[in-house]
Amino acid sequence: MLNVSGLAVARGGVCVLSGVGFTLAPGQALILRGPNGVGKTTLLRTLAGLQPPLAGSVACGEDVIAYAGHADGVKPTLTVTENLTFWAQVFGGGGIGAAMAAFDLDGLADRAAQNLSAGQKRRLGLARMMVTGRPLWMFDEPTVSLDAASVGLFETAVRVHLAGGGAAIMATHIDLGLTDARVLDLSPFRPQPGGVRTGNAPTGDEAFL
Repeated sequence: MLNVSGLAVARGGVCVLSGVGFTLAPGQALILRGPNGVGKTTLLRTLAGLQPPLAGSVACGEDVIAYAGHADGVKPTLTVTENLTFWAQVFGGGGIGAAMAAFDLDGLADRAAQNLSAGQKRRLGLARMMVTGRPLWMFDEPTVSLDAASVGLFETAVRVHLAGGGAAIMATHIDLGLTDARVLDLSPFRPQPGGVRTGNAPTGDEAFL
């Protein structure tokens, strides 16, 4: 579904990661780890096609990726139902019923997004992913503002997506309980003084490159 090779990415014109490579198949999840500022957001934005790479390649099919960044991506004057219906129409996905139920939004269906709490807005933002019809989900710190119960809803939604042949990439410091997910520590891919690090593939299940 996704093949990344020799990727170098930049933030503010400065290379922050180089030599990143991995493959992602249907049913797989990848969790990006690393300290603040290591380049997780920059990598996700590059993978999603929101900025060009410095080097390397990202091979992915057309209309495969749905990306959820730090912003919730909701229109404040629209209701919960209207927001999800809008995104379903934009992406040409199916109905919104499954997404509403998965993120416990049925009781908020007629409430304007501007009147939601931070956690409710986050749940609505995450529910957008389910109506896109895209098989590869990318999340940047998806659990911000979520309580424990809502984190559980997100974990379940991702599990169902993976079981249906989808895939997911997540930058998060939270343990989501996705025991089968691969973990990629981005720290070794920081450019080193005196040259650009290409990165050697670690072995085992903690990273795949």
